[in-house]
Amino acid sequence: MARNFAQQLVETLEKQGVKRIYGLVGDSLNPISDAVRKSSIEWIHVRNEEAAAFAAGADSLTTGDLAVCAGSCGPGNTHLIQGLYDAHRNGAKVLAIASHIPSLQIGTSFFQETHPEYIFQECSGYCEVAHSADQGARILHNALQSTMAGNGVSVIVVPGDVSGLEAADDTFTDSVIAQGRPVVYPDAREAARLVDAINEAKTVTLFCGAGVANAREQVFALAEKIKSPIGHAFGGKRFIQYDNPYDVGMSGLLGYGACTEAMHDADLLILLGTDFPYQDWLPSKNVAQIDVDGSHIGRRTTVKYPVVGDVAATLDNILPHIEEKTDRSFLDKKLREHADALENVVEAYTRKADELKPIHPEYVASLVDELASDDAIFTVDTGMCNVWAARYITPNGKRMDIGSYKHGTMANAIPQAIGAQAANPDRQVVTFSGDGGTGMLLGELLTVKLHQLPIKMVVFNNSTLGMVKLEMLVAGLPHFGTDHEGVNFAQIAEAIGIKSFRVEDPAQLRDTLARAMAHPGPVLIDVVTDPDALSIPPNITWDMMMGFSRAAAKTVFGGGVGAMIDLARSNLRHIGAAATIEKNNLL
Repeated sequence: MARNFAQQLVETLEKQGVKRIYGLVGDSLNPISDAVRKSSIEWIHVRNEEAAAFAAGADSLTTGDLAVCAGSCGPGNTHLIQGLYDAHRNGAKVLAIASHIPSLQIGTSFFQETHPEYIFQECSGYCEVAHSADQGARILHNALQSTMAGNGVSVIVVPGDVSGLEAADDTFTDSVIAQGRPVVYPDAREAARLVDAINEAKTVTLFCGAGVANAREQVFALAEKIKSPIGHAFGGKRFIQYDNPYDVGMSGLLGYGACTEAMHDADLLILLGTDFPYQDWLPSKNVAQIDVDGSHIGRRTTVKYPVVGDVAATLDNILPHIEEKTDRSFLDKKLREHADALENVVEAYTRKADELKPIHPEYVASLVDELASDDAIFTVDTGMCNVWAARYITPNGKRMDIGSYKHGTMANAIPQAIGAQAANPDRQVVTFSGDGGTGMLLGELLTVKLHQLPIKMVVFNNSTLGMVKLEMLVAGLPHFGTDHEGVNFAQIAEAIGIKSFRVEDPAQLRDTLARAMAHPGPVLIDVVTDPDALSIPPNITWDMMMGFSRAAAKTVFGGGVGAMIDLARSNLRHIGAAATIEKNNLL
């Protein structure tokens, strides 16, 4: 019996190593889901296609492999869009299968008719409609090659009747998908200008994003040679912050420590592999930028020394030509300022934390960080959970965190955890879930239970949209519409069949979290936290209330920093040791 295009599509995905498809069956998608039924691919049944796209994005980001999600015609695939925006902006390798109404009915205002080829244009690097089986095989290859080449999400739109057509030959689907990443070396003239700028500057600060993932040794070598402090954006934290003797913290709305001051006080700021979007925190007086994507350079602030290239390759190229600086007074000054900044807030957020009611969310986050596995994958809801994750998840080179850091949507943590856990069954997956995000896609608890995914879901339950409240207060507005009636998520999870705990007493928190982390199956920990945490700091001024200025936000987000204080204290000891060595060398 001749195979149809749906079978050809699924067989092609099998050849590419796809193990799972996340989605909801039905309608025009039925021929494809039936082909999946007969294949080696597992169907992960979600309750909302939005969660399918989030899960596929996390699956890809944690493995580096192709991940697939699917939705039926009309509302089925339009639900995908939120998660696809997130996956596309995160650079995940995702193929979205958007089935469509019968091709004969397109353009007739047929039941559930949409135009997915238009709808998904902005959240994909490739989006095409299969008009026949022959052409469908060609665009399937193009879609796979595009996403595997790093162009973000690919979408293939397949009318239900096309899925059932006899398949063409495998001329295109038999192609080996190219996945190599060529190393981009810098233009010699750009590199030379940057070298001159570094040599001429008395003081330099390095600011790192996710683009330093494979350049950690080179960044440290440069910092040592030019005696530079290293700051980072949230995206660069897990790659550069741990065991970093030059660390001065993070800049931005979630920032802490001396990073922002180090960026503004230096003669030269070098942005390394970051598309940090917040202009208010970036100086414009003397900035260099290294990025493999030239379109990123200069779109956030004035850049005088642009270099297109991989961070590691560029630093390897310029390091031999950089003159070593001997004066480390600027670096030492910023390390002291960083340690002082952290010391000043630690006591306020840790003293008697196990006695304070309602429970401080900082205390919850610090215990989760302490009790989670060394190689845990954390998924982080948008909002105040971003603050707790930024401050308290301690990177170590093995841990990973995923959030909607570029798209900023709610309700991403549990769906992303579904994909992360399905793709990584031997790793612990822990969520930092807000009560708002948990409630928004509450049905995905059913997905967790159905597939018995052993996710540890920590819900920061403060009965308010905390980040929105904070934004209103800092803007000088009375908060409105942010608070809601308390919800017992533990009871909901228990009713679904998920092991759950509810914690209102801080004295019980450590033991409860430890028990939850040790539980072999899915578990939800519903922690009732202080809704006013960080809402109105004691030293906020009226001027700070008049907009999200850099000074105001720095004050608002000036609380708790978890285990990072240990690194800052350690780096101060390095200062003393370096000074002793320098003194001995002079004698």
